[in-house]
Amino acid sequence: MRVAIVTESFPPEVNGVAHSVLRAAEHLVRRGHQPLVITPAPARGAHCPPQSFGPDREPLPVVRIPSVPLPRYPQVRIALPSRRLAAALTAHRPDVVHLASPFVLGARAARITERLDLPTVAVYQTDLAGYAQAYRMGRGLGSALAWARIRSVHRSAARNLAPSTPAAQDLTAHGVRNVRIWARGVDSARFHPEHRDEALHRALAPGGEVLVGYVGRLAPEKRVDLLAETSRLPGVRVVVIGDGPSAPALKAAMPGAVFLGRRTGAELARCFASLDVFVHTGPLETFCQTIQEAMASGVPVVAPAVGGPLDLVGHHRTGLLVAPRDAGAVARAVATLAAAPDLRTHYGAAGRADVTDRTWEAVGDQLIRHYQDVLAEHRARPADTPGRTKRKTLSRSSDAVSSSVSVPSTPSAPSVAPSPGDLPAIPAPRSPDTAPVLPASATASAVAPAPAAGELVEEQPA
Repeated sequence: MRVAIVTESFPPEVNGVAHSVLRAAEHLVRRGHQPLVITPAPARGAHCPPQSFGPDREPLPVVRIPSVPLPRYPQVRIALPSRRLAAALTAHRPDVVHLASPFVLGARAARITERLDLPTVAVYQTDLAGYAQAYRMGRGLGSALAWARIRSVHRSAARNLAPSTPAAQDLTAHGVRNVRIWARGVDSARFHPEHRDEALHRALAPGGEVLVGYVGRLAPEKRVDLLAETSRLPGVRVVVIGDGPSAPALKAAMPGAVFLGRRTGAELARCFASLDVFVHTGPLETFCQTIQEAMASGVPVVAPAVGGPLDLVGHHRTGLLVAPRDAGAVARAVATLAAAPDLRTHYGAAGRADVTDRTWEAVGDQLIRHYQDVLAEHRARPADTPGRTKRKTLSRSSDAVSSSVSVPSTPSAPSVAPSPGDLPAIPAPRSPDTAPVLPASATASAVAPAPAAGELVEEQPA
């Protein structure tokens, strides 16, 4: 298949969207398909890694659209209107178009693919409505406007993929149809307990403290400030790995914490495995890849009981779920695990066992089956279906524009019949629930079953 992936973010940017798109594109190349990535151009002077993969260094063509930095958050780039988008799509002549976290560039691509009568798969990956609230955009209307845009784009797609059950339920609650769950993979060889480095642990916690770490962007929506109370716990050392616009304020709020900045590759894997507890504080995660990486590293997790973490963290089995936006709940959970090394070992081993089968290869094959299903449904439509006659005419009319974008042409890989038994339908949207709260009297020896998504974990009397 020929696949055009239109994404709002791609390396050298470091975030969940960029990483998952890169891994999906790598998998397509290795399976013999022909992907093209279309993405906003990075800042001038940014290093773009070579896009070639595998033993034969197969190329991955990338078209970068002129962009500008997002106000107040220059690490995020917004694509400018450009004829290069339509040119790239018509030159590649994709069988399927993949819209990754579509909002600006993806919304433009959705309009073009509708005119060209191309089947699209839209991947919901970023809680943009929540971000609008976190950044106080639109004087209270930002969230509503964001959902209006999300609905518009996703309703035009043949299939919508969400990374977790809560994210899928959010889409269906807002009127989006044809939703399936497509989770994310994790490299459990790269992230592995054997990468734990005791020398690094001693350097970061020279007094023998329990090392509690956060990995990710330092931005308002991540609520890393919730670690301030944890950083004051006796016998605990907080380490923060990542960068972003909130870094100066966080350093001022947590003078006893260690800030390592951005880490990648083997160094990041070593940092993960050397932690005693991993904490994620963001309440707006549709998935949360760093939780999976911590689990693969054999590290117990503390996370908010909302969004993607509900699918990932087994409460009292692989970690502890706490009330979102509650610094005290985070500190209590960390204190519980800091006092119980055997429990940390138990949770870490259980987390590792949970994720070892979640490979990027398995997840990538699921994505290909989604493409094949959508393409088969598109081709099976009656010939007189509105839009069926548009593609040839519009493609021919845009040949002059297409000539400005050079995309390597290679024979399409043979199609594989979709596997039977697709993913189950999405459950009905959840009614609003009170967030689970970590019991204040949780004991180190208690290992309770994990709660179902939405189940309350009641506060127990002290």
